Amino acid sequence: QVQLVESGGGLVQAGGSLRLSCASSGRTLSGYHMGWFRQAPGKEREFVAARSWRSGSTYSADSVKGRFTISRDNAKNTVYLQMNSLKPEDTAVYYCAAGSSYRPFSSDYWGQGTQVTVSS
Repeated sequence: QVQLVESGGGLVQAGGSLRLSCASSGRTLSGYHMGWFRQAPGKEREFVAARSWRSGSTYSADSVKGRFTISRDNAKNTVYLQMNSLKPEDTAVYYCAAGSSYRPFSSDYWGQGTQVTVSS
């Protein structure tokens, strides 16, 4: 099975950057579309960005366009979320996901999440 582990979260000031990583601790991620979601306190989990396995195409939520970038390193079996120009409203637990559907993205596997806190 695919087992995902996120890392790279932490506390950062508004306007700063973080790079989240999502690595598979089990089987290879080959063939899976990858995505990132986030969940702020008291809110539902929302889609952030996704990347197609075959084409490498990406799409993201309007709220993060131009600021967040999803990428993948197949050699390391790792997916990343580069977050720039962070805002306090970006504060959330960020979850990595692997799925068989790209657009719309549908998750088959979830990581445990990593906390991102953006201070004012």
